Amino acid sequence: MPVKGFRPTTPSQRYKTVSTFEEITKTKPEKALLVPLHKKAGRNNTGRITARRRGGGHKRFYRIVDFKRDKHGIPATVSAIEYDPNRSSRIALLTYADGEKRYILAPDGLQVGNRVLAGEGADIVVGNVLPLSKIPPGTEIHNIELKPGRGGQLVRCAGTAAQIAAKEGGYAQVRLPSGEIRMIRLECHATIGKVGNLDHTNISIGKAGRSRWMGRRPKVRGVAMNPVDHPMGGGEGKSSGGRHPTTPWGKPTKGYKTRKKRNRSDSMIIKRRK
Repeated sequence: MPVKGFRPTTPSQRYKTVSTFEEITKTKPEKALLVPLHKKAGRNNTGRITARRRGGGHKRFYRIVDFKRDKHGIPATVSAIEYDPNRSSRIALLTYADGEKRYILAPDGLQVGNRVLAGEGADIVVGNVLPLSKIPPGTEIHNIELKPGRGGQLVRCAGTAAQIAAKEGGYAQVRLPSGEIRMIRLECHATIGKVGNLDHTNISIGKAGRSRWMGRRPKVRGVAMNPVDHPMGGGEGKSSGGRHPTTPWGKPTKGYKTRKKRNRSDSMIIKRRK
């Protein structure tokens, strides 16, 4: 999964890098596992823009990824490694012994032809799924459940992995990629290994147009606006705003903590990420 650069024939080509896609073995997705993906352009159900600077972008289909891995005891063979435009990691197409096909997140080192298994009796092998109670401390894991049976919610982006630090009183202490140590019930399942596509962080976008392909629109600084448009706008000549950074609606930003002060899950966090 190396990164490829280009000859500087244009200013944008000088810095642009792309993945070589060497691990991709199949270019057309499985039709039965596709659903249409309608663009929202940052709007909520009432039509108001709640996420700014979204819109446009290339047309995509959503790949139905199996985050639950609930076919316990049924072995599956990896049929293909595919590209997914909706996430940073690659996805693997599994063909189960009963003929069903499902997508999963492709761990680093998983190859076509490998066999994977979910359940308490599975071995500690990349791609297998086990409850945290059966995974030894120090093992790299990803796609971790927060509630038994809900499906993996933690550690799903490219190149990330968590580790079990200890087990105590019905809970596993899991060290997340951010450095946070959090207690998770031993009944929750996780996948062995690190998420693949490790070089995703080394890719340079290179040009503004490539961001537009991904549905990201331009970002204008608040200090460049007029006072009617932004609290930090205006000023004679160049101004740094004359106040702490805020949103257009006057809320503090850039370092302002948005986590609820009395969050129910605070008791599960042993060590903060900061």
